[in-house]
Amino acid sequence: MIKQLSSPIYRFLTAVITATAVFTGCIEDDVDMSPSNQPVFSTDELDIGLIFLDEPSQTHALKAYNRSDKIMRISRIGFAEGSAGNFRINVDGFSGTTFHDVEIRPNDSIYILVSATVPRTAAFEVLDIEDELQFETNGVTSSVLLKATGLDAIELTDPVISADTRWDANKPRRIYGTLTVDAGCTLTLSEGLTIYLHDKAAIDVHGALRSEGTPEHPVIMRGDRSGTVITGITFDLMSRQWAGITFHADASPSELRFTEIRNTEYGLIIDGPTSASSDEPLLSLIGCRLRNSRDNALTARHTDLRAISTEFAEAGAGAVSITGGKAEFYNCTFSNYYLFAGITGPLLRIDHCNDATADPEGSALPYASIRLANCVLYGASADVSPGNLDDTDVYLHNCLIRSDGTDDDHFTATLWGVDPLFQTRREDYIFDYRLGVDSPALGASDPAWIPSDFPAADFYGTPRPASPALGAYEQAPPESDDANQPAR
Repeated sequence: MIKQLSSPIYRFLTAVITATAVFTGCIEDDVDMSPSNQPVFSTDELDIGLIFLDEPSQTHALKAYNRSDKIMRISRIGFAEGSAGNFRINVDGFSGTTFHDVEIRPNDSIYILVSATVPRTAAFEVLDIEDELQFETNGVTSSVLLKATGLDAIELTDPVISADTRWDANKPRRIYGTLTVDAGCTLTLSEGLTIYLHDKAAIDVHGALRSEGTPEHPVIMRGDRSGTVITGITFDLMSRQWAGITFHADASPSELRFTEIRNTEYGLIIDGPTSASSDEPLLSLIGCRLRNSRDNALTARHTDLRAISTEFAEAGAGAVSITGGKAEFYNCTFSNYYLFAGITGPLLRIDHCNDATADPEGSALPYASIRLANCVLYGASADVSPGNLDDTDVYLHNCLIRSDGTDDDHFTATLWGVDPLFQTRREDYIFDYRLGVDSPALGASDPAWIPSDFPAADFYGTPRPASPALGAYEQAPPESDDANQPAR
């Protein structure tokens, strides 16, 4: 027996076991086992945002950091006991509900990908769900709160409005394909209604479209994606999520009040003709916001248009393009700090307004007749094109314009080259066109040019004083950051 214990084989096995023990001890020595060593998270609360019932959300990323100079071993990553199972996780490329002994190298991090589904289990419009994702490390449990909002919407594919119809706001609508309003028919949108439009969805109006939004309960038309594209940029800011709205040549006079239209490819198009059979403009916009379009926010061709206290902003091809026709803008804001491409057009482009800008397709139609009063034109692009309005029926009165210039027959009482002090912070993705406390636009409207149907409040619900500010909005409250409005 003694000879066997001292045999070469025994001595070899003893050396291997000893070396293994020493090596394992080195590995363990490199793992920080102190209870004070805990993961640090990119957020303590991950809100996935709005998701439709029975439909998986997009994936959101959570990062767990190891700030130690040693390996961190997380003994368990998983959901709290009694979890409803609405959330799913993926840790370093592996899907599951619970993970054990997950290691993070010194001064490194790992991704935990999170998604959710809210099942259709009851009759409700909105359901907020929460769960707790737990991390057990060195005997200590830390957690991140996961949240999502399930939305029950009425889903419609290629709906056709063939009789006068009202959509109430008891449930939002979700549109796939094209919503068509037939000639001679009117679709009325009740205050507070939100319409979500899927990728490539469009609205074609051959009849009339009327919305009854209020500052307290606006009508919203937006893409159906929510959440964050990348850190700091939400889908609320993104264009090209749906096509847009077209008022065709056979459309009837329409009116949109306190309505926001965002996330489009081509914005809102009014494709003629002038409403010769009616004293009403083909389209009236009162207290509206048109923003986040790949092309123009508004395009009007040989038609009648009237806009009051309305914002036109964030559009790749320029805020507004008008070809011929008649247009009136009172206390409107034109601005553009579009994020996703170079801006190719001015805030206001006017064609078919004189011989130099004549539109061959509209050669038999009268030149444009356009009035702007008490407006603000200030952004990261040219203001008005053409800049020389001689021999045109285009007049701007009492407007604030970014460019330097001098008054003439077409520009009167102009505030040239002054800053309206918008509350926009482009670097923080805040696009707020309300005015700062020292804005020269405050109280500067010419009362002679305020229309009789001027709204009593702006889109944010701020009352309009007896001497309103230039543009669509009054002064922003201190520390305001709600310009993009919560997702609806």
